[in-house]
Amino acid sequence: MTWVTAAGFEATGNPAFICDFSPPRSGSYEDIPSPFPDADFLMVNRNPGRAVRADSAMLAAELQRRTGQNVIFALLTRDMNRLAVQSYLLGAQLLGLENVVVAQGDSFSTSDTKRVPAVVDYRPTELIAHISQMNQGIDFRGRKLDSPTDFCIGATVDPGQDPCRQAALAYRKLSEGAAFLITQPVYDPTHASGFMEAYEEIAGGPCLMPIYWGLQMLEEESVAFGPVPVRLQEELAAGRSSVDLALEVYSRFLESSMGNVYLLPSIRRGGSRGYEAAQNFLTAARAMS
Repeated sequence: MTWVTAAGFEATGNPAFICDFSPPRSGSYEDIPSPFPDADFLMVNRNPGRAVRADSAMLAAELQRRTGQNVIFALLTRDMNRLAVQSYLLGAQLLGLENVVVAQGDSFSTSDTKRVPAVVDYRPTELIAHISQMNQGIDFRGRKLDSPTDFCIGATVDPGQDPCRQAALAYRKLSEGAAFLITQPVYDPTHASGFMEAYEEIAGGPCLMPIYWGLQMLEEESVAFGPVPVRLQEELAAGRSSVDLALEVYSRFLESSMGNVYLLPSIRRGGSRGYEAAQNFLTAARAMS
């Protein structure tokens, strides 16, 4: 299995792609969608939509076993206390997993909290620090583990928000042990430039860790993370394909030397995803590169 940091543009000189993957609302093998052969990594999300879904680490291990592809599993601070989280990580190591992305997760709605409480025993930056300690053989109580873990830790940021605040957050997460970043969707590379300039000012130098820039595939009336530029909405409405629009954004990434991509297949109402279009994009993007 390959660490995310070993496959990125910075290490290989070639574009690298992480493709987001939603677990099924089922425990049946027949309900697992076919993965993407052109993705460098499949990132198995955790309970997207705050819905009951197959476990991210277990599914990542199964995809790795079944396809031989590199995988990442998502871990949220919302759902488990410290004892459960660190025990879960030891189980993930037993399954042969090495790449993990830490995030907070969507907040529960008012109606959700009538059925399930949020735990939030960790802040993401704090959990990153504790996983880094586990890699040194120490658990959250300061006790020695029988064997240290060996996780490549990823963190999330949103360059579309206040660049100074997000750059400071990225700097803290990397300082605590994160080895790579993935971002929310970026439609305009100038947002990435503003984020990187703010990071360099805060850190006193450029970011040396791989950043996988979010590229959201869109369909008409699909769910999007953050505001979609009006022009893209109009072109979708006029019949331009999801793949064509994604390739346009990707070409602008390449012009801005953004060689790592976190690809988000379109999310349709009801939760299904545009995996076929995502694979078509990956095939075309590989040809462009």
